Parts: sequence; C-alpha cells; structure tokens
Amino acid sequence: MARETTRRSKGRRSPWAAAALIGIGLLITGGVYAGASAAMAATTPETVTNSALTVEDGKKLFQANCATCHGLNVQGTEDGPSLYGVGELAVHFQMSTGRMPLQMQGPQAPQKPAQFTEEQIAAVGAYVQSIAPGPTYPDDEVLDGGGSASEGGELFRINCAMCHNVAGAGGALTEGKYAPNLHTTSPLNMYAAMVTGPQNMPVFNDMTLTTEEKRDVITYLLYLQDNESAGGFTLGSLGPVSEGLFIWIFGIGSLIAITVWITAKSN
Repeated sequence: MARETTRRSKGRRSPWAAAALIGIGLLITGGVYAGASAAMAATTPETVTNSALTVEDGKKLFQANCATCHGLNVQGTEDGPSLYGVGELAVHFQMSTGRMPLQMQGPQAPQKPAQFTEEQIAAVGAYVQSIAPGPTYPDDEVLDGGGSASEGGELFRINCAMCHNVAGAGGALTEGKYAPNLHTTSPLNMYAAMVTGPQNMPVFNDMTLTTEEKRDVITYLLYLQDNESAGGFTLGSLGPVSEGLFIWIFGIGSLIAITVWITAKSN
C-alpha cells in the first residue's frame, strides 16, 4: 500500500504547474509582441518622413478611407455630405482632430486621436482642394498669437462664449451635442473652425470677423492656455454650475453639520 501511494503521489502533477506554464507562455508571447511593436513604431516615422506624398497619393487615401461616406468624387452620399467647396482647411481640421474618419453615426463626431500622419492629411486635403477649391491655410502671422488678447477676449465673449464658455471650457448644447473645450486646440484648428464652421458652429467669414479679428481671438485663446487662473482652483471653469454645486454641497452641508452639533450640545 505504501508503494502504491508513493507511485500515485509521484505521478500526480501539481495544479499550480499548469497555471505556471500558462503564465510563462503569456509572458514570453507578450514580450515578443511588445518588442516587435516597439521595433515597428521606431521605424514607421522614418519611413513616413522620407516619402513625399502627392495629390495622387491623397486620392488613393481618400478612396480607401473616405469614399464610402463622401463618394468617390467627393459628391457625398446618404451617409456623408458633399465636400465640394469645403477646402483643404476643413479636411485638416476634421482629420487632425480624429473626428474623421467617423467610427459611427451620432449627434456629433467626437474628437479622438488622429488616425493619419500630418503628411497623409495634407495629401488628402490637397486632393480635395484640387477637385473643388475652398478655404486654405492662412499666413503664419495669423496664428502667431501676436494680436490683441483684450480685443480677442471681447470678440470671443460676444460671438463664442455662449457655447464654448467664457474660459473656453466648452458646454452642452441640444440633442446630445456639445461645444468642445478649447484648452488644447491648436491655433490652426482655431482658425479652421472659425472659417469652415464644423458641425454646429457657424461660419465666421471676413464680413463677420476680419482676419485681424480672428488673429485677436486666437491670441486670447492662447493666452488662456498659457496662463492659469489667478484665483486658484477653477472648478472646471464651468461658471455658476460648478460653483453653485460646490457651495450647495460643502457650504450648506457645513452649516447643517454645525447646526446639528450645536443642537446636540445644547441637549
């Protein structure tokens, strides 16, 4: 009996052995995958920067990634609008912010990481511009932040603050739509939004805001990005909503707690 027990105990495998083998296998495969991904990531930028993309390359990229919704000749379909007259500036705004290509239909295209390089975006924009010209890139001076921040602030409060908030923190709109915050928006995309009017935003042409006034608005927004609130914690810069909620919870809550404490002491 002792010999049989010894043989059985030697023949059994510990239940932890299988788990250990699986864990080792996962570690090995994960390490190989991570190393391969890092190697590919290290070589990809060099490949992109060494290649000069043309309008024809932009056409191929458009047909492969955009034509399903916008049509092979940018004429639009039931799933996407026509791109006649939108210009390369609108293409840059939509693709550089990751709003396009659209993952799914909804009230508004959300901002997400860009799926294409700057060079690829420029090529697609050049293709769209070659078919039906529209708004194009401004002079560097417009985007340099050298305008008047005070004038830009006044213009922003008059024309933009009702949706984007005075501090550019964004806000809710109707039917699930919203105005995004502008705390990380680039100067070029600020200008592009004013000129092309993406989604719910109106178009601010030169009759509404001159090029110099657009420069002032950009200067004001860059000032907000570079300067923190002098008043300390901003509570999200959402104004009366967050401030009132803070006072209601902590202010009135503290008064109630003190009242209860005083009452308990007196009793």
